[in-house]
Amino acid sequence: MTTTTPASPPRDLRDFYENPAVPVASGTPRSIRQARMLAGALGPADPEPRTILDIGCGDGTAAATAAPLLPGHHVIGVDWSQDALRRARTRIPYAVRGELTGGGLPFAPESADAVLFSEVIEHLVDPDAALDEIRRILRPGGHLMLSTPNLAAWYNRALLLAGVQPVFSEVSLRGIHGRPGKEVVGHLRLYTARALREFVAASGFTVVTLEGAPFHGVPRPLRPLDRLACARPQLASILLLHARRT
Repeated sequence: MTTTTPASPPRDLRDFYENPAVPVASGTPRSIRQARMLAGALGPADPEPRTILDIGCGDGTAAATAAPLLPGHHVIGVDWSQDALRRARTRIPYAVRGELTGGGLPFAPESADAVLFSEVIEHLVDPDAALDEIRRILRPGGHLMLSTPNLAAWYNRALLLAGVQPVFSEVSLRGIHGRPGKEVVGHLRLYTARALREFVAASGFTVVTLEGAPFHGVPRPLRPLDRLACARPQLASILLLHARRT
């Protein structure tokens, strides 16, 4: 299956992510689940509010969804895209520009208590540098709540056996080729549950837990099966990982 090529193809990744037509929000149920995991890890804000950074906040939807579940804590959105930041500032009080390489996050070392990193890592050219930068700004023992699509989701296993490109994977920034779906979102890297655990651990974090979450793009008749797959993260659509900075 092939989608129509956009009228103005992006010249590079920066142009791509500044295009307002590119989706910059993830599913609300995943944001709620991730926020609940973090709220349980952080505990109440009284007597000590914590600083939580939503890195790659996109249009601010995830941070706005998480904030009521994290009362009293300080939630700050961070994104590279100026267009995304303009939209985020309509939903959350604080949103600042930052990059994930070479000290590009505008925060001092060991100044954040937690980082929400929702569906960002699959878009990165250099995920190693990104986790190095996150580790730099997190306090020792600080929390990393990372979510990303699962390359080995239950339906991707079947698609590969049939010779079909897996869902979430992309071979072009201009259109979808060889797989189901309609939106080009710029995925560059995909992880299995095992690969994600090993990668995060190698980057200086201790993995606390890895859970599965459903994907809003699964056809309605298959959604009950997708929810069932969450019981085994290695088969789930989305991987939700909680790790702590060592």
